[in-house]
Amino acid sequence: MPDRLKTMAMLVRVIDEGSITAGARALGMPTATVSRRISELEAGLNAELVMRSPRGLTLTEAGTAYVAACRRILEEVNEAERSASGEFSSPRGTLTLTAPIVFGRLHVLPVVTAFLQCHPDVNVRLQLVDRLVSLGEEHIDMAVRIGPLPDSGLIARQVGEIRQVVCASRAYLDEHGRPDTPHELKDASCITHDQFLADQDWHFEAEGTSLRIPVHPRLSVNTAEAALDAAEAGIGFTRVLSYQAAPGIQAGRLETVLEAWEPAPWPIHLVYERRMLIPQKLRAFIDFAVPCIEHRAASMWRTP
Repeated sequence: MPDRLKTMAMLVRVIDEGSITAGARALGMPTATVSRRISELEAGLNAELVMRSPRGLTLTEAGTAYVAACRRILEEVNEAERSASGEFSSPRGTLTLTAPIVFGRLHVLPVVTAFLQCHPDVNVRLQLVDRLVSLGEEHIDMAVRIGPLPDSGLIARQVGEIRQVVCASRAYLDEHGRPDTPHELKDASCITHDQFLADQDWHFEAEGTSLRIPVHPRLSVNTAEAALDAAEAGIGFTRVLSYQAAPGIQAGRLETVLEAWEPAPWPIHLVYERRMLIPQKLRAFIDFAVPCIEHRAASMWRTP
């Protein structure tokens, strides 16, 4: 790689690491060398790209635009090199994917393992996280997203839908009764969690009517799994996504209520960045994963 491209890559790494010292450490280079190369780049451009301070680096306006251009150029060079090495002619290399934790473990990981058996030259790095990751900044090839998608330049392929369900243990329902309308939840014992459904108002829809019911949690937890455990223990109602409740429903530990009042289901999408050349590893995974996840979503537990 020519010196200018090497310096561009060095600058991008320094910015990503937050300081020249951290960037130099990540690059395995002396700090003085990295600092000098960036200063020489600024001198050659006759522009200040970064402002140095004890707290780290801050990009100038010119630096922000220049680093963005560097990222595009370096990615195009990398794609050209991968194309020349055959990555775009046959599935090979490392594929980086991300998905929500529970859905990923239950429904994406089995697809990944089957895919790996069919493609011995492909490795997969699967990140299961319950946050919205930036595909470009975190170098993700494809993400599984649940819920409405924000406007973006990403390519999206819908592969199914997820319901939002209210459930409780059979023992709790036998003791306290099954609600006929969402209004009955106002004074009921509820369990909330701050993963997907953090709002303390639960949304319902039926026959053109939309309701937001304020719930007063006896217990508030930070994961859907904990909320489901508490519901199974008889604490009260909780609201989760259908695939999260499926094991408890199928085992008879939980029952759903107010099915007729469920809001519109959330879509499941596979999303990836728009690019001139799509590596065969990604194209092969999309072709493999779409019908598999569509089938799993269609056969996923549904209320009779």
